[in-house]
Amino acid sequence: MGVLDLVPRLNDASAEQALQQAVLLAQRAEVWGYTRYWTSEHHDMDELASAAPEVLLAHIGARTESIQLGSGAVLLPHYSPLKVAESFRLLASLYPGRIELGLGRAPGGGPHAAMALSGNYLQHVATLPAALASLTELLEDRYTYENVPVTARPIPDIPLSLWMLGTNVKSAAYAAQFGMGYVFGQFMSDSDGVEAVQRYRKDFVPSARLKEPEVMVAIRVLCAASEDEALTWSREMAERRKKEQEVYPIREDTTQTAPYNNTSQAGDNDALRQVVGTPEQVWRYIRELGQRLRTNRILVVTAGPDYERRLESYRLLMEGLSEQQ
Repeated sequence: MGVLDLVPRLNDASAEQALQQAVLLAQRAEVWGYTRYWTSEHHDMDELASAAPEVLLAHIGARTESIQLGSGAVLLPHYSPLKVAESFRLLASLYPGRIELGLGRAPGGGPHAAMALSGNYLQHVATLPAALASLTELLEDRYTYENVPVTARPIPDIPLSLWMLGTNVKSAAYAAQFGMGYVFGQFMSDSDGVEAVQRYRKDFVPSARLKEPEVMVAIRVLCAASEDEALTWSREMAERRKKEQEVYPIREDTTQTAPYNNTSQAGDNDALRQVVGTPEQVWRYIRELGQRLRTNRILVVTAGPDYERRLESYRLLMEGLSEQQ
């Protein structure tokens, strides 16, 4: 069980406060028994405070002991594969055996932010297979440029793991082709993920890093001591977002997989999902999801409605797992 932290600025918190809460979440998650802390990459989004996951992970690594640290995700179309490989190999050398590099192909922000970051984003997406090939070669120390070997240094004693995040069969196909783990982002998708995961497993090509396919799924969860309390928290969050004229998911059914009803039109056409309920209800959903996708690797996204209740949701969820074992 892992945490996926978008580093939200809840209730008009400053960026500094949001980042302090990210550190606190990672520290508490480690104590509660979560095995992973991943953080995202977003650009020019006022409500989120994590634009450079490698920087935040370096900071959190120094303030935790053993929890796995990963990116969910580094948006590879924006960057040189060599620079990504160097950054995460440096992290893997600082925190041996703890670093996981998750990759994505989304822009991570609006069109102008994407163009300001790396120019023609659509052109970069079109060449993503070449970038993925270069990155995997760099992480396996077999990359050449104009027939001259180039090494991503430093070389860690324990190699980092490599994952592809996505919401459809395209990302699943890339993960399979390059022998990476696959993370299905259910909280961003209107699909249940079965088709994408089946495609990934069917087409998986073993690599130097990974011999068998590995699947994770990322879900949005809001967990409280009672169902009424969880639904109250969810409605509170929805009302706040509605007043801000932003999109936020509302869903009162804690076990079905139908998409949420959005409070306004989503510009990216994503149907966001959330599992709302008691620890027992949420774990029932997680078990059913794990059976469908044949995985026990889960990343949990929890937004709020405030930092205190966000921590409470994560704590209750892990306590609920302990009570069922």
